[in-house]
Amino acid sequence: MTPLVAKFQAHMDSLPLLAILRGLKPEEALAVGQAIVNAGFHILEVPLNSPEPLRSIQILSAAFPNALVGAGTVTTAQQVRDIKAAGGQLIISPHLDENVVCEAVNLGLISLPGVATPSEAFRALALGANGLKLFPAEMISPAVLKSMRAVLPKEVKLLPVGGVGIHNMADYRNSGASGFGIGSALFAPGKTAEAVGESAATFVQAWHKS
Repeated sequence: MTPLVAKFQAHMDSLPLLAILRGLKPEEALAVGQAIVNAGFHILEVPLNSPEPLRSIQILSAAFPNALVGAGTVTTAQQVRDIKAAGGQLIISPHLDENVVCEAVNLGLISLPGVATPSEAFRALALGANGLKLFPAEMISPAVLKSMRAVLPKEVKLLPVGGVGIHNMADYRNSGASGFGIGSALFAPGKTAEAVGESAATFVQAWHKS
């Protein structure tokens, strides 16, 4: 196990909630990141369709070295290389792209590709993915997740993303979810760092109660 994989596993054991900061601007990255980290989050994603995402990743990686910072909406191997150059350690995609997963694995980064079927899930694991983003969770109900969990290796990390909120975290967790990716319910453009911190704290409390 590499130090980065150990770091990922430790954060998943501690609080397996992934902050998806879509739309984050570099000038607000430090304040928003601080609010989220203070609430207890350890895993931060800046989707590449945000303004200057690589700059935000640079800022977050430098400011929070103990956190796992990376990018989402990654669709090419070149983007994987660019993310690593910016200090990112985590590669997340909305889909399963073999080139993206293989490049992340080859560079020693954490790979969480998006999957929606058992076939995609097993292929991603064969390529070396460190966990699976179940996306979009709106079409992967707790019942479907339970069926997937029954056939996948028990140690595989499954993180539903999309439509996950305080109202359904317990249902997904009881069906085998390892954690969650939290997006617009946590952060949205224009939301103050203080408000983001309050939302983050609410999700942390909900996780511990679920």
